[in-house]
Amino acid sequence: MTRKVLLIDDDRLQFRLTQAHFKSFQTDLYELDWASTYEEGIVKLLSGAYVACLLDYQLGERDGLQLIREAMAQGCRTPIVFLTAETADRVDIAAMNAGALDYLVKGEITPRMIERSLRYALKLGDTLEALRRLATRDQLTGLLNRREFDRILQEERERALRFGHALGLVMVDIDHFKSINDTHGHPAGDTVLREVARRIASQVRTVDRVARFGGEEFALILMQTDLESAGDVARRVCLATARDPVLATETVALNVTVSAGVAVLPDDARTEAALVAAADRALYAAKQRGRNRAEIFREL
Repeated sequence: MTRKVLLIDDDRLQFRLTQAHFKSFQTDLYELDWASTYEEGIVKLLSGAYVACLLDYQLGERDGLQLIREAMAQGCRTPIVFLTAETADRVDIAAMNAGALDYLVKGEITPRMIERSLRYALKLGDTLEALRRLATRDQLTGLLNRREFDRILQEERERALRFGHALGLVMVDIDHFKSINDTHGHPAGDTVLREVARRIASQVRTVDRVARFGGEEFALILMQTDLESAGDVARRVCLATARDPVLATETVALNVTVSAGVAVLPDDARTEAALVAAADRALYAAKQRGRNRAEIFREL
């Protein structure tokens, strides 16, 4: 399968030369695309359409180091190989510190060298992505883990207060989960956790974040979401979980429900800890009022 590689370079001749190098590759098949300006390059790079990027150091008034930093700040995970006419160590070190995975000097490039560099960058990129996933994801459910939840909530709380946006938080807990483990065993409990996590995640937008908060409790960070909309999400989560039985084992289908608590920043709280406490209090009220329901902190 042919994979797309992006070249960001303001020199058309360099694009033609790189095209010729690609045609001489011995094993790997790549399709080369070209962006001739900083602005076009950052847009294409952030599109996620490329397996790797070859980035020139000199890009008019701005340089490739600045582009790498901007792309990384916006969540770019595409492996970048830095290209420059300079051989100074300072450029090499600066490129790696900015986020490039390899470094090539233009005057020394051969087809074999650039092919090997791309292969190395792709392999290292896969390894780094796997490490990021281990550091930020819950191993059982695939959702964000508690540490990443805390980081994102702090970041989004600061952004919401700065720009005057609402930020919704929904805390969700599986009802009577201990009895599932006690009656059917921990493997069945793990199956229930994975399926409930999937059903919860299916009810939010791509911009929202879902985390396993701990044990059988989950947390939903809802971006730019007011109280009414956050309550709607919480009720949908309850309905989606209870709608169909969960096949906990090959022979056991369980009717699983969840309870949810809703709080919104800045009306219910102005700090991360206070927001979590408010949503937790609403969750406790949902448990006390019969489970399989959502409660709003402000209405308690």
